[in-house]
Amino acid sequence: MGALEGLQPERVFHFFEEISRIPHGSGNTGAVSDYLKAFAEKRSLFCRQDELGNIIVIREASPDREKEEPYILQAHMDMVAVSAPDAQIDMKTEPLRLKAEGGRIYAEGTSLGGDDGIGVAYCLALLDAQTLSLPRLEVILTVDEETGMEGATGIDLSMLRGRRMINLDQEEEGVFITSCAGGARVDVEIPLTAGKAEPGMTKLTLKVSGLLGGHSGMEIDKGRGNANWLLSMFLVGVSLRYDVRLLRMKGGQADNAIPKEAEADVLIREADRAGIMAYLEEEERKMAESLNLKETDPGFQLTKLFHNRTVSELCYTRESTANALACIAQLPNGVVAMSEDVEGLVETSLNLGVLSLHDDRVCLQYAVRSSVNQAKENLCRHMRQIPERRGALVTVRNAYPGWAYRKDSPLREQMVRVYEEMYGKKPVLEAIHAGLECGILAGKLPGLDCVSIGPDLQNVHTAEESMDIESVGRVWTYLLKVLE
Repeated sequence: MGALEGLQPERVFHFFEEISRIPHGSGNTGAVSDYLKAFAEKRSLFCRQDELGNIIVIREASPDREKEEPYILQAHMDMVAVSAPDAQIDMKTEPLRLKAEGGRIYAEGTSLGGDDGIGVAYCLALLDAQTLSLPRLEVILTVDEETGMEGATGIDLSMLRGRRMINLDQEEEGVFITSCAGGARVDVEIPLTAGKAEPGMTKLTLKVSGLLGGHSGMEIDKGRGNANWLLSMFLVGVSLRYDVRLLRMKGGQADNAIPKEAEADVLIREADRAGIMAYLEEEERKMAESLNLKETDPGFQLTKLFHNRTVSELCYTRESTANALACIAQLPNGVVAMSEDVEGLVETSLNLGVLSLHDDRVCLQYAVRSSVNQAKENLCRHMRQIPERRGALVTVRNAYPGWAYRKDSPLREQMVRVYEEMYGKKPVLEAIHAGLECGILAGKLPGLDCVSIGPDLQNVHTAEESMDIESVGRVWTYLLKVLE
């Protein structure tokens, strides 16, 4: 018996659970792509699976609707696979552990993948429906949206006839997305020089924890603490005053998720222990106050563990440690600029999502976003210049365009009208700072008319992600009404 058995709409939740049994984190979508292909072939639907793993499925129109314009439905099959620190699960090989409780669905110890597994499930339920009278449906299911929209960038859509598309990658019911930011990924590798501990040095472990985290597009405006950035700020402050030598750094699991935890091991001089402790305690208080962390992240804490023994292990030199930390401190993080046209909308931001140390390098992974293409390019250029002056290697990859607002949109007008008829109120029309694939796909299909919708999801891209059961049902009923 499945964890979601008995929930309505039955077929939507059936397919969501089927998908959840298949590991499908970004970069690990081969098995779920094959499942989608087999689904289509079993139902004798046209299906094309490309070399990237993208899937296009076409359901021909019902006999009474053959003269109508097709609808394109679009979702992505990958998820941000993150787990809680104490979760005993390998998300590359094990299924999600779904639970339904209190009107919501979540996965034990991990992200849920409602972004965008529920979008895929809607598409499969429509393709599977034998009794519905529907126009031609052209379904696009892409890979690796979360890591830079590689699937959408590489897909060939020349076979499609439709020019009106419903994107199913929105996270708030009743809010229709009509434009979004573009973005890019920036990788920074700062070289370190190997060294050796000197007599009288001891190990210090620092850990930032208790932060809320969240989606680096949807929640970047909430001022939540970034564990990678906070840890780096504490360490750079210590390195400016004392002899600090890196041993280990680690934080975050995805560049587009605000990291909740980060930790580092460094060597310090035993004689500096008291001074470093006093500095860190004062700096922790100042940081919490200046960044308002008591309000945004009430669980925030900085754990300081001084190891009571002298060490003589290999480390990285004081000079290269200080250089790496100073480089991180000079790079921006969080909101860079707010929109001048839309009140409350972030225009440009970046997120230090992953921090690691390996192969004699400190490695940083950033997600950059902007609704202004020139601002995005300027920020990426800035992200190159600072590290390269310090001998670092910088790579800008997976750049994708924003999705511009379309003043004349028959699809939007139709969907607003149906919503008003069903609920007696207008939906909210919104531009978002997060990225959607609509801009890329519109570049491949001239004249494409798009709207993005979806059910209520919370804490996306975190181990606390959940999905509202009744909202899933309402969006399904609304989607059917639009397609009528």
